[in-house]
Amino acid sequence: MANQNEKLIDQIVKRIGGEGNIQAATNCMTRLRIRMKDEDKVEVESLKELEGVMGVVQAETLQIIVGPGKAKKLADLLLERYKVSEDSDVSTDDHQKVTENWQDNKASIKQKQKKSKLKSALETISGIFIPMIPAIIAAGIFNGFSSLIGTLQGEGTLTNDFWEAIRLLFSLIGTGFLGYFAIFTGVNAAKRFGATEALGGMIGAISIAAPIVELSQLFNLYDAEEPLNSILTTGKGGIIGVIFGVFLLAKIEKAIRKRIPDVFDLIATPVLTLLIAVALFVFIIMPVSGVLSDWLVSALSVIIGSDNTVVNIISGYILAAVFLPMVLLGLHHGLIPIYAIQLEALGGVSLFPVLAMAGAGEVGAAIAIYLICKKVGNHRMKQIIAGALPAGLLGIGEPLIYGVTLPLGKPFITAGLGAGFGGAYVMMTHVMANAWGPSGLVAIPLMQADKMIHYVIGIFISYICGFIITLLFIKKEDVANA
Repeated sequence: MANQNEKLIDQIVKRIGGEGNIQAATNCMTRLRIRMKDEDKVEVESLKELEGVMGVVQAETLQIIVGPGKAKKLADLLLERYKVSEDSDVSTDDHQKVTENWQDNKASIKQKQKKSKLKSALETISGIFIPMIPAIIAAGIFNGFSSLIGTLQGEGTLTNDFWEAIRLLFSLIGTGFLGYFAIFTGVNAAKRFGATEALGGMIGAISIAAPIVELSQLFNLYDAEEPLNSILTTGKGGIIGVIFGVFLLAKIEKAIRKRIPDVFDLIATPVLTLLIAVALFVFIIMPVSGVLSDWLVSALSVIIGSDNTVVNIISGYILAAVFLPMVLLGLHHGLIPIYAIQLEALGGVSLFPVLAMAGAGEVGAAIAIYLICKKVGNHRMKQIIAGALPAGLLGIGEPLIYGVTLPLGKPFITAGLGAGFGGAYVMMTHVMANAWGPSGLVAIPLMQADKMIHYVIGIFISYICGFIITLLFIKKEDVANA
């Protein structure tokens, strides 16, 4: 596999104008992202034909879709073998222009995708969490298995010290990351905002530090009977507060550094920056962002955590049905902080399993189109679907979206309508994930143990409903000349 990846990265570099045409590179979950010096040197047609390349997107960066896991490996090879600098300012996801490999739709997509300040802000925030996703996934899986072992121990199924040691080890791995989520958030936020990374990490650490309670008590901001209702306490404001705190820290650090003589910069800049930033963070940002976070959690509990079954069914259907258009418009970036808030406040994420049904609806719609293609003799579309379906089953939706359903138009809608039924079921059965990451079948281990079966049922409901609705509404002539 290593040799295959090395060959693939060499072929990619050759087709994008050589290493001299690369300005910087990075990766997200499924994409190798390269910032080019001269985009005209990129051989897009040749690039998209490479085995292992699922698609190519041209936006602010050249985005080569290769799938989860492989994206990170290829990025590492590019940085190591070709001495390319890592790009810390690459947008996290932007479907602005799609190659002709996916049905000549790049012009229409580009017209629909205009970068707004809101979208840029959402992408910046989501970019803070993207590098943490592998750790979030791993921590979530280990916490899930730790919980499962604990449940079996309580039932008397597992009784010896060996399983207790395994449970504790798994719990250690899970909490080792999630317990210090705020610190990692502070470090990554500092990267995005241009602050010193260690100082950003300190903001995150301060937000969960014990002396916060003593400060709160000193200024009568602490509620001893209901600590979570305190105006100021450890963790108040969560990761949203940390992000705002680091943003402020970056502004303060840059302003101070401009005014400090070089000889004093190493000592004076971090000391003054932290003194000012932490005072504002603790007494203003944490309380305010705490109120905002509480409001958001309360609102979410009404929409996606209701005890009313009818509300759950309706909200689950709508959320799963509209998620694909949100992805297309780039608005899904705003959901990542909500995942993080849910994980902090509830110990799990209920929104992610519902939205994961959208990809399953795409799979069902694609299978229906494949059968129609067989009847009308559209062999080219059959090949596209056959190549994209395995990726779709594993939660990589771009090839199906941009190669099949979106170019045809109607299937993009019917896939969402079908996915809604799976979303309704998942919401109704209160499926909760220990983390978020790729959707599809590979997300099963991310679900809490007692809800895995309901997640799987939801996926198959989405497959079936996406298939049936697409088969009912798509006519032969819609596919024949596609």
